[in-house]
Amino acid sequence: MTTIGRAGDLAGRVAARVRIAPGVAAATLILVVIAIAVIAPSLLTGSDPLTADPLAAQLEPSAQHWFGTDHLGRDVFTRVVYGARYSLFIGVTATVIAVIVGTLLGLVSGLARGLLDELVTRFLDVVSSFPDLLLALVLISFTGPGTVNLIFALGIASIPRFARMVRAQTLVIRETGYVEQARTFGLTRMTLVRRHILPHAVAQVPILATIGLGTAILGAAGLSFLGMGPKPPAPEWGAMLSEGRNYLRNAWWIAVLPGVAVTATVIAVSSLGRQWQRHYDGRPRG
Repeated sequence: MTTIGRAGDLAGRVAARVRIAPGVAAATLILVVIAIAVIAPSLLTGSDPLTADPLAAQLEPSAQHWFGTDHLGRDVFTRVVYGARYSLFIGVTATVIAVIVGTLLGLVSGLARGLLDELVTRFLDVVSSFPDLLLALVLISFTGPGTVNLIFALGIASIPRFARMVRAQTLVIRETGYVEQARTFGLTRMTLVRRHILPHAVAQVPILATIGLGTAILGAAGLSFLGMGPKPPAPEWGAMLSEGRNYLRNAWWIAVLPGVAVTATVIAVSSLGRQWQRHYDGRPRG
C-alpha cells in the first residue's frame, strides 16, 4: 500500500471515530445552552425574572421579548432561563439520591444471602410496583409540598431501577473466576468488594443515571405543575406551565414555551444517555 493510500485509510478511520450524528450534536448544543442558563444566566438575559410590568402584560413574542411576557408583564424568556436552575437542581439532586441509595441497596443485596437479601428484594418490589410519579405524589401527600420534599420523593421513587441493576451485576461478578482467585490470595471481604466487585457492578450506573435524569426533570415539572414543588413567583418550568394554562387562548406562549424548554431538555438528556448506552453495548450509533 502506498503512503498516500495508508494516509487516506488512517484519515477515514479518524473521521469515522469523530463523526457525530446530527441528533447527538443537537442534544449537546441544547445541553450547553442549559448549562449556561444554570451557571451564568446573565449571559443569556439581562432582565430580572421576578420584575413585573402590568403595562406590558401578555405581549406577543418579539425582538424585545423573545418569548413574550406573561399575565404580570414578566419576560417569559428570562423566566425560562432562570427556571433551568430549579428544574436541573431538582432533577440532578433526586438522581444523586437514587444512585447512592440504590447502589448501596443493590450491593448489599447482591453480596448478602438469606433474610437480608429477601428483605431488600421485597422492599424494591413494593416500591417499583408503583409508577414513579404516582409514588412521588403519594409521598408528598404525607410530607407536604416543597422543593426538598419533592427532591426526596422523586429520589425514593427512582431507587429500584439502580438497586436492581447493581444487584444483578453483583450476583454475576461475585461468581466470576477472577473474584474467586482474589479470594484465594487472602484479601479481606471489604478489599475484595472495593477493588474487584464494586467498580464492575456500577459500570453502567452513570449511563442509567443520565437516562434517569430526564425522567426526574419531567417528574419535577409534572409535580410542580400540580403545586407540589417551588411556589410562585419562583420561575420553575412546571410552575410556569401551571400559571400559564389559564391563558392558553389569549397568550399561548406563557405556557407553551416553558413546556418546549422541558421537552427539549428531557429529549436531549435522554438521547445522550441512550447514545452512551449504545456505545457501551457496542451497537451502531443512531
